[in-house]
Amino acid sequence: MARRQHVTLTVVVGFMVFLAVTYMLSGRSHLHLHDKETKLDLGLSEGILTGGSIAPKLENATAKAELGRASWKLFHTMMARFPDKPSDDDRLALKTYIQLFARLYPCGDCASHFQKIIAKYPPQTSSRSAAAGWACEMHNIVNKRLKKELFDCNNIGDFYDCGCGDEDKKKKGEEIKERTDVTVEKEEGLVRGG
Repeated sequence: MARRQHVTLTVVVGFMVFLAVTYMLSGRSHLHLHDKETKLDLGLSEGILTGGSIAPKLENATAKAELGRASWKLFHTMMARFPDKPSDDDRLALKTYIQLFARLYPCGDCASHFQKIIAKYPPQTSSRSAAAGWACEMHNIVNKRLKKELFDCNNIGDFYDCGCGDEDKKKKGEEIKERTDVTVEKEEGLVRGG
């Protein structure tokens, strides 16, 4: 039990650090940090977002399942906390995070599969409800491939409660009703957000 908590904590902390770095890198093909008159160029290329998965195959089925549950929890909670009306910078930060998440995910096979999914169904970041709905559909695509039960995306907020408080629960109920603004197109039994 302690090992499971350790792995979950490590994944969550790692992704939070990753998110902070991703936010700093979003919106730039090269990172330029301005500190009064200091300029630092780290020379990061556009290819950093489009390369293949970095991690090797994860052989341990128990570790893979545990990592998956923790990662989906983080992923859905992040979408539940995304702004209702995000700025262009917020939207770019989330898109960048998702691209890097797909490259850096610790299960190489899983990362490769997820990269193919997001190439076909790009992240939807126009609002919290669009992002949450998109994430739920992506989770269902993965679940379908793994022959797992599909989520009712109208109730995803009930399953992945972010612990945000009663006010956010009221908003979440309203956002579920607003999800109809996400355009969907059926293709081979999958849903493409638009």
